[in-house]
Amino acid sequence: MEVIVKVKKIGGSVGVILPKRLIEKEHIMAEDEIELKIKRMDNFDSLWGIIKDVKIPTQKIMDIIDEGEDFD
Repeated sequence: MEVIVKVKKIGGSVGVILPKRLIEKEHIMAEDEIELKIKRMDNFDSLWGIIKDVKIPTQKIMDIIDEGEDFD
């Protein structure tokens, strides 16, 4: 099962909270050792609203980003 979680500051460290559905599905218990695959997600939230008069639907922009195409 793949989930996306946010990293939270915990004291001088950071950690993640695993969703209950994942814990139940995978039968994860406290002190269990688990393997995590780390992939940093790009955060485009700060860009929304900055570019004015764009006439391309958001989904098309996301598709272009995913494909690595130019906006020509």
